[in-house]
Amino acid sequence: MERKYTQKQGQYLAFIYYYSKIQGQPPAEADMQQYFKVTGPTVHQMVLSLEKRGLIARVPGQPRTLRVLLPPEELPDLE
Repeated sequence: MERKYTQKQGQYLAFIYYYSKIQGQPPAEADMQQYFKVTGPTVHQMVLSLEKRGLIARVPGQPRTLRVLLPPEELPDLE
């Protein structure tokens, strides 16, 4: 099966999926910033990139609205 995302994008997708499942709500960009040890603009660019590729959905301007659009079996393990 051909992957629709890079290794790094896969890690963000897995994080969004597992965080949402465990916490009962999607992560904020600050949560991803802390987990991946990157800057806020880096996380935001990744979110925009994932959305543009059709891998996630979100409501712009509203926090914690990220939703992974791939089935769980297509996601990598979170490293």
